[in-house]
Amino acid sequence: MKSIEKILFATDFSEASELACQYAILQAKQFNAKLLVFHVINELEFPIHGIFPDHYVEDHKKEMTAAADRMMKEYCDRNLKDVENFACAIETGIPFKKIIEKAESDDVSLIVIGTHGRTGLQHVVVGSTAEKIVRNACCCPVMTVRPC
Repeated sequence: MKSIEKILFATDFSEASELACQYAILQAKQFNAKLLVFHVINELEFPIHGIFPDHYVEDHKKEMTAAADRMMKEYCDRNLKDVENFACAIETGIPFKKIIEKAESDDVSLIVIGTHGRTGLQHVVVGSTAEKIVRNACCCPVMTVRPC
């Protein structure tokens, strides 16, 4: 078992991620590990090319990226005041795939992610990013945190 040196905390800035953030911070402090706060802008939220003019799609991407940058800064200012060793990153893509790719490329020791705890039809329709990460991440352990 390798030591925990870098923790990837994946956030969607939701309420469900707040508790997971606290667990990620606790683990980072306990193991003196670097914390990487990571957000993925879901590429499926962009208008489909070919339906809308290219300039509209590009403008929308810029707006989404700017909004994500603002949300990341606010999130980190609010939640990581007492954390010294952290970095933030934002990428665009399919969230579960990008999170796993980032964990692999950055040699992450642990992934921490919140889960909304959806069940039944809502789970079937929306799917679970956390579940897909648990099933597909081979590079390191995954800690999921579900709010009570």
